[in-house]
Amino acid sequence: MSDLSFEQMLDESFKTIHNGEVVEGTVIDVKEDEIILNIGYKADGIITRSEYTNDSGVDLRELVHVNDKMDAKVLKVNDGDGQVVLTYKRLAAEKGNKRLEEAFNSQEILTAPVVQVLKGGLSAVVEGTRVFIPASLVSDTYEKNLEKYNGQEIEFIITEFNPRRRRIIGDRKQILVARKAQMQKELFERIQPGDVVDGVVKNVTDFGAFVDLGGADGLLHISEMSWGHVENPKKVFKVGQKLTVLIKDINGSKIALSLKFADQNPWINAEEKYAKDSIVEGRVARMTDFGAFIELEPGIDALLHVSQISRTHVDKPSDILKVGQMIEAKVVDFNGEDHKISLSMKAIENRVPAREAVPVEEAPEAEAIEEAPAETEAPAVNEAEGAAETEATAAEEAESAAETEA
Repeated sequence: MSDLSFEQMLDESFKTIHNGEVVEGTVIDVKEDEIILNIGYKADGIITRSEYTNDSGVDLRELVHVNDKMDAKVLKVNDGDGQVVLTYKRLAAEKGNKRLEEAFNSQEILTAPVVQVLKGGLSAVVEGTRVFIPASLVSDTYEKNLEKYNGQEIEFIITEFNPRRRRIIGDRKQILVARKAQMQKELFERIQPGDVVDGVVKNVTDFGAFVDLGGADGLLHISEMSWGHVENPKKVFKVGQKLTVLIKDINGSKIALSLKFADQNPWINAEEKYAKDSIVEGRVARMTDFGAFIELEPGIDALLHVSQISRTHVDKPSDILKVGQMIEAKVVDFNGEDHKISLSMKAIENRVPAREAVPVEEAPEAEAIEEAPAETEAPAVNEAEGAAETEATAAEEAESAAETEA
């Protein structure tokens, strides 16, 4: 018969545990600020709210449920009341630190959610351990507002690991720079001048727009935005707008873009439409002291010199014309090679526009009646002229007879 008491035998039937040991348990009860675990020991394990999370206001009943299984680390085998004090938070931090140390050594790219936006950067959590990403390392471009990253999963690498000083630094910028460099290399390997590619407007300035081609930005200068005249690029393009552009030139890492496609050049058929001596219509696009530029169509401007505005003297075009005004003029010179057209309003100043003339068949009857006497008066004039001629002939015959008698 054993000399051990019942209590001793009961104690031996349970496993032994030690401070610092990691144990697995099953949740048997959850309170607002406390979790009770069955850890297979003679006493239950207790995890207080402060040893589960850093959030002092959270209700543990919303996070943990009966029958959940979890690992915890033993802080005290006996808290004085016969219970085992456990920590979940510290064990998770140790696991997270180990994971981050491995990632730091191997320069592994980690993915984690942003849990907080701070004044100087972002805070992400990897397996319960916080990683700080400074604002200067969040992106490869300046980020004025970091709030857009809150709650998002981002990629980064660990560039500094010092858990004792609680200094674990992440870097997202390095990943973006490396990827962009690879994309840029691939882009320049496949494009050449004359190619037509798709892009997205990244930024718009007064002199042009920068278009992201996927690895590099190209400049769409204001002079290449249209065959017509563009006064303000910001009124034409918006950030995020998709464009199909022509690669005009590549100079090192600089890419010049254009929207002036050759098959859309308005000068292709201009010689037929605006031949010399033809009458054309156009809009006053802009004016100078020496004349006005008339837009005949987008991409084709003609010069109306100040001397050709009117038969009367004109000091400056703005005395007679206004920007946006529609005018009619005659083409007095066409130079397709230099893309120059000269106009004259003076040449047709007394001309009645065809659209204002009244067709003969539509003339009022009253006008026809008034014109009738003019047609009947013509013979009377002829008869008077005939009578005068008869009298002159008679006089000549009388004078001849007198000479004969003499």
